[in-house]
Amino acid sequence: MITRRLPAEVEERAAAEFELVPRVENRPLSEDDAIAALQEVDILLPTLGDALSAQVFEGENARCKMLANFGVGYNHIDVTAAANAGIVVTNTPGAVTDATADIAMALILMTARRAGEGERTLRAGQWTGWHPVQFLGHHVSGKRVGIIGMGRIGQAIAKRAHYGFDMQIAYSSRSPKELPFPAEPLGMGDLLESCDFVVMAVPATPETHHLMGPAQFEQMKPHAILVNIARGDVVDETALINALQSRQIAGAGLDVYEFEPKVPQALIELQNATLLPHLGTATEEVRTAMGHMALDNAIAFRDGRPLPNPV
Repeated sequence: MITRRLPAEVEERAAAEFELVPRVENRPLSEDDAIAALQEVDILLPTLGDALSAQVFEGENARCKMLANFGVGYNHIDVTAAANAGIVVTNTPGAVTDATADIAMALILMTARRAGEGERTLRAGQWTGWHPVQFLGHHVSGKRVGIIGMGRIGQAIAKRAHYGFDMQIAYSSRSPKELPFPAEPLGMGDLLESCDFVVMAVPATPETHHLMGPAQFEQMKPHAILVNIARGDVVDETALINALQSRQIAGAGLDVYEFEPKVPQALIELQNATLLPHLGTATEEVRTAMGHMALDNAIAFRDGRPLPNPV
C-alpha cells in the first residue's frame, strides 16, 4: 500500500512490481488507518504525517514487515516500536539534498530582502512606486551564516552560501567535519551569538525537539534571521512567535511547522516571517527519485537482499 499519491512513473513501477492495495484518500493515515493497513499488507510505503506511533505497533501478529518510508525524515514513525514488532524501516536519503538546500537559500534571500512582504503589498494594490527607503532589508552576500546540523543537507547549504554568496560559514554538529570550504565548528551558543543567519538542518529526534527555544532566541543577534528547513518541532513555535513579535530577532524563513499543516494565525500575521508550504523537495525530479528509492528498498526487502537505506 502506498499511503499518498506519488508521481505517475513511480506508481506505474509499483504496480508492475507488487500487488497494490488501493488507497483512495490522499490524506495522512490516522492511527486507526495505520493499524488496519499493518494487518492488510506486507509492505507499507508511508510518508510525512502518517500516524505510525507506538500504539499502532501494539497489536499482535501484524502482516506488515516493512515500512519503506517516502522521505529522509521519519519522525512520524516510532522506529523502536516498529523494530520491536519485527518491522524494518527504510528512508530515502540523498535524493532530497539539493532541492532542500535550494529552498534554504530561497528563504534566506526572501526573508532578508523582504520579498514576501513586497509581493503582498504589490498584489494588494498598495505599492505607490519606488523610493529610497522602501522595504529596506538585509544584505546577504559576505554575511555570516551558522548551520545547525552539518549532514548532507547542511553541507549543501554551506556550499551554496560560500561559493554563491561569499558567506562566512560556521556550523554546530555532533563532530567536526572534513569540508571542501572554510567552515568554523562552534558550540551552538557561540554560533547563535555570532551569526547573521541561522539555518536549522538537523533531523527530528527526541534530542533535537525544541532545540531552538526561548533561551536560544535570546542568544541571537537582533538583526539575525532564523531559517528552518528541517522539521517543525526542532523549533519551539511559541518562542519563535514571541521573538518575532518583540523584534528580538529580525525575521524567520520557514518551510516546516511544529503542528503542520496547522500554522498559527499569529505567525501568519507577522510581516517579518516568510512562510512556505513545505516545498523543500517539491520538484518533479526529486519526488520521482524519492519514490524510486523507496521502491528500491521495498523490492530489496521482497527479494531478500540487503536494504539500500535502512534506518
